[in-house]
Amino acid sequence: MNYSPILKDLLETCLVQKASDLHVSVGHPPVLRIGGRLVPLVRRKNFTAEDSKGIAFELLAPSQQERFMKEKEVDLSYNYEDRARFRINIFFQRGYVSCAMRFIPNNISTIEDLSLPPVLHELIRPSQGFILITGPSSQGKSTSMAALIDEINHTKAMHIITIEDPIEYVFEDDRSIIDQREVSKDTPSFSAALKATFRQDPDVIMVGEMRDPETISTAITAAETGHLVLATLHTNSASQTIHRIVDSFPGVQQAQIRSQLSGSLLGIVSQRLIPRIKGGLIPVCEILINTPATANLIREGKVHEIPMVIETSAEIGMISLNRYMANLIRAKEISLDAAQSYSQNPGELRNLIRR
Repeated sequence: MNYSPILKDLLETCLVQKASDLHVSVGHPPVLRIGGRLVPLVRRKNFTAEDSKGIAFELLAPSQQERFMKEKEVDLSYNYEDRARFRINIFFQRGYVSCAMRFIPNNISTIEDLSLPPVLHELIRPSQGFILITGPSSQGKSTSMAALIDEINHTKAMHIITIEDPIEYVFEDDRSIIDQREVSKDTPSFSAALKATFRQDPDVIMVGEMRDPETISTAITAAETGHLVLATLHTNSASQTIHRIVDSFPGVQQAQIRSQLSGSLLGIVSQRLIPRIKGGLIPVCEILINTPATANLIREGKVHEIPMVIETSAEIGMISLNRYMANLIRAKEISLDAAQSYSQNPGELRNLIRR
């Protein structure tokens, strides 16, 4: 494929600088996100309206261009010379075209590569149940999810179906067979694709994002009926995740959802990416494992008591976000200032450090 000089330069710069994101916006030079910080490339010229539209339309197929002009924004994935993939959102702002590009490495990292807690190996061991990877946007959820799916791929003979918008990491079949479906390209919606999986003989289902009650309900049902289901949700903690799921449904259905969730949930991993003292980013996690005590609290609607269960269940791998950060501060991996900016309870974090 022939690339225009401007697009090729941008993508090459992103790779050389090891940036996680690239931003194209009229009136600004290219802006990279490196180690969590925005870095304007001030020696490059500012983008004109023609520049940004030209870059965007070079990335889009004709059908996507038509959809973009109609809907004013579009998500897509883009393969650059088989060296890297980018998850891209193209949108209008003040009447001009802008692009946000997220770099996706070709190689899928392992749990150890990502410095994720070893208990995640155990979380994906069961053959059925519901695993949620949660956290704010751009905090590494997709990368962690890919690590879990790829471990299953290398260790078990399974049929894995992923439902994504767009497809990010591309898996290579090893012991498993992996079918990756992209919303709007291979299926009309997450909920439609998830319903169809029941006729596709899956063992493992990955849902890129649970956006509506229908998708959530179908995912829980799939986990109840003999499938291992992994999904992401934009929430800040394990207890908030449960509240978000339950509150997605009308009041008359909430008791049933709590009952289903208490029986199918395996665990919740809520994560952030925090700047490392020696450079780069490191994930910090809150981990909830669904024990009988946890299931009882979910079923009875006593979700506010879950943080105490997490705090008193370290022996089976549970850990709160503050305690995880306190451990990393003691190991001189992250600074207290950085941790406090991500903590939902900085006072508690400081007390943990003093102990």
